[in-house]
Amino acid sequence: MIELRELTKRYGDQLAVDALSVQVRPGVVTGFLGPNGSGKSTTMRMILGLDAPDRGEALIDGVRYRDLRRPLTVVGALLDAGAFHPGRSGRAHLAALAASNGIPGSRVEQVLRIVGLSEAAARRAGTYSLGMRQRLGVAVALLGDPGVLLLDEPVNGLDPEGIRWIRELLRGLAAEGRTVFVSSHLIAEMALTADRLVVIGRGRLLAETTVAELAAGAESLEDAFFRLTSEVTDYRGVGAS
Repeated sequence: MIELRELTKRYGDQLAVDALSVQVRPGVVTGFLGPNGSGKSTTMRMILGLDAPDRGEALIDGVRYRDLRRPLTVVGALLDAGAFHPGRSGRAHLAALAASNGIPGSRVEQVLRIVGLSEAAARRAGTYSLGMRQRLGVAVALLGDPGVLLLDEPVNGLDPEGIRWIRELLRGLAAEGRTVFVSSHLIAEMALTADRLVVIGRGRLLAETTVAELAAGAESLEDAFFRLTSEVTDYRGVGAS
């Protein structure tokens, strides 16, 4: 489980995340939605210890990320699909991460098969297409067989077949009892993937609900989202920030 307690982050005069308290529970896919600049990426970075909160805390199974002894075996994350050495092969990238976290080398081949990169594993990762980079990033997230997964825009660069694949993968992981927290600017895709939604605007929690509950009484989930966020932002499009 992921628990955010009064999580707050300010950059100068800008309040990026404002006393955000949320519980992301295991067994379901939880979608993380919000307009451009709403604080989604900042929140995920604080969960992973990449940014320090000014107040409050983010806990993974009751522990701060920085206190995890073998973090890849507890939480897997995809925040930046380009976070690899372009001269290394996909297999070598995964093998280095596995070795540094005490993960058996056999797991590398397993995750390569899961993400469909076995045939391209010997190629330099710098030659991968955006969709292949996304798959490699998902492989990194799965490497330690973690119980908690955070993915920021995982369908970026994927073709329709790849989008269906990631949708089925995330739902399958949640069905195994894992905590799956995924941000996206594609509201319609979240309607097909997520069971629950966390919606924020200007760093504040606007809704913590199911897809069905949010869409109730609206013509579509998009309309419900626009109505919910219109009071806190001048909406011009949904982004991934």
